[in-house]
Amino acid sequence: MVGHVPGKRAVFLDRDGVLNQATVREGKSYPPQCLSDFRLLPGVVEACELLKQQGFLLIVVTNQPDVTTGKQSLEVVEAMHAKLRSVLPIDEIRACYHTDADACTCRKPAPGMLLAAAELHDLNLSASYMVGDRWRDVQAGQQAGCSCFFIDYGYREPLPTSPYQTVPGLLDAARCIHSLAATPTGGTHDYP
Repeated sequence: MVGHVPGKRAVFLDRDGVLNQATVREGKSYPPQCLSDFRLLPGVVEACELLKQQGFLLIVVTNQPDVTTGKQSLEVVEAMHAKLRSVLPIDEIRACYHTDADACTCRKPAPGMLLAAAELHDLNLSASYMVGDRWRDVQAGQQAGCSCFFIDYGYREPLPTSPYQTVPGLLDAARCIHSLAATPTGGTHDYP
């Protein structure tokens, strides 16, 4: 195939607010505090199945600084991830437990988690996508070279910097990705 770039395609997924319900207080998003509060959002199962049918790897990339700050236990976060793996066709979950003060390369908006996954799985990042609900997610995807989808819940924080496409939820993003992936160019950085 002329112009084909080697490597697999992936959809990188933020966790809270994309796959599962986040708690919103005073315009700010927070992760669920216990496993019993961990609920998938509507359309997530269908979205993930649609993306898998298109041959995408599904990789969760999530900032979880509450583990470091002591607001959340690692055991609860791991139980939430085990629940995700049991109901969704997830290929990998990467979590950054650092805070902004750590200045690491993995905490979004840094692209470290995406770049490490790309190396491990031989991914073509220009044919891959990032779906998130915060500016950090979109910026991490952009820095990694992915096309980005933003689920805008109207949080009291900055909006991402273009380019990205706003969608109401993961299922809408999955349908857009499905359409883009069917185009001859593979949909790299093209938005409908």
